[in-house]
Amino acid sequence: MTQDMNRHFSMSALLKYTFPTICMMIFTSLYEVVDGFFVSNFVGKTALAAVNLAWPVVMILATIGLMTGTGGSALVAKTRGEGDDEKANRYFSMLVIFTIVLAVMLAVIGQLILVPLLEAFGAQGALLDESVIYGRWVLLALPFYALQFAFQIFYSTAGKPNYGFYVIVAAGVVNVVLDWLFICVFGWGIAGGAIATALGQVVGGLIPLVYFLRKHNSSLLRLVRTRLEWRPIGRSCLNGCSELVSNIAMSLTTMLYNFQLMRYIGEDGVAAFSVIGYTAMIFAAIFMGYALGSSPLMSYQYGARNRKEMRSILLKSLGFIGVGSVFMFLAAEWLAGPLSAIFVSYDAALLEFTVNAYQIYAFAFLIMGIPIYASALFTSLGNGIVSAIIAFLRTLVFECGAVLLLPLILGIDGIWLSVTVGELAAAILSICFMVAFRKRYGYGKRGVVGNSKM
Repeated sequence: MTQDMNRHFSMSALLKYTFPTICMMIFTSLYEVVDGFFVSNFVGKTALAAVNLAWPVVMILATIGLMTGTGGSALVAKTRGEGDDEKANRYFSMLVIFTIVLAVMLAVIGQLILVPLLEAFGAQGALLDESVIYGRWVLLALPFYALQFAFQIFYSTAGKPNYGFYVIVAAGVVNVVLDWLFICVFGWGIAGGAIATALGQVVGGLIPLVYFLRKHNSSLLRLVRTRLEWRPIGRSCLNGCSELVSNIAMSLTTMLYNFQLMRYIGEDGVAAFSVIGYTAMIFAAIFMGYALGSSPLMSYQYGARNRKEMRSILLKSLGFIGVGSVFMFLAAEWLAGPLSAIFVSYDAALLEFTVNAYQIYAFAFLIMGIPIYASALFTSLGNGIVSAIIAFLRTLVFECGAVLLLPLILGIDGIWLSVTVGELAAAILSICFMVAFRKRYGYGKRGVVGNSKM
């Protein structure tokens, strides 16, 4: 059933609308988590560290799909809100084509730069060899992974958030089954995990491509013949660059963490960070899924100049983030031991070290939802610049600065506290921006919807 955006959303309706996108983001996160489980338990901790070293390179390149998806979704939803469905389909189609072409080019570049990047961040010997094997296989599926990111957002704009969830479930099942088959049965080691992940990404990108190519699909959007128009593509990329910047920054920050951990602790430090990263990714995916799932609603209401509903969505969203943050922090503190044991129960010393690190890291869950939502909010309103500023400062300035400085003061614990310090600074900045722009965009009590163009 296609969901209508032109209505009032109660809290329950808002959660129902965003739930499929939340689930999509969680299942997307499970790609790496599943690899981590099988690789760690059936190949070893060196392979686990190798996955964590190679994955950020893949993510930096694949998130161009998030850029075109979030920026393009805001443009398409706003165009539909203005009543021009034909133009919305043309914009949608040219953005999908652009994503494919750009992703193919980046996949080639990724193969060329993979080894120098891994060497620059301290990988050598067996760790380097296994990182290269994993990275090369997964990069082959990069165009499909980028499409998967883009379609996750466009499914919500098309009024079919449930369909996106079904696709990600299918891709996740393929990944899990093939991980078991290739690693446990065939004994292909880290290459098996990489191939399983790549094939899961092919499923996640190909199914929605075929669906939207169908002329009579049941959604609000469809792929049509069109020529590329660089102005709307450029506007979408500029507007969505905050998500690109955010994910690139997170990947670069992960690389910096790996560098610092290799410097202060060694391979065990990277393995522990891998475990924390896997499960933290799922917690963060809840915030990200909600932010991305609710963004098309805000874009639509902005295009329709419905100030009252914009404010209603914003207040409900902030309430959800507040309650969810406390719940996630408590869950992380309580489950630090069991979650860590899933990956490294075979090494008692590494398990104890990981649990201690996790309980320090978990304080970040109290804060991270605010900057994640704020960045998506400004993207949905067409203000990619503010969104990019939040994303850039959150990781590349605040968090990277913390991970460089805090270990000098607090030692190893300073590394695990760095993300909390970075998120706190980003949350304060995000609140300032939301207050400053409340009248311009009309979600303030006495504000009016501005006439700024996307």
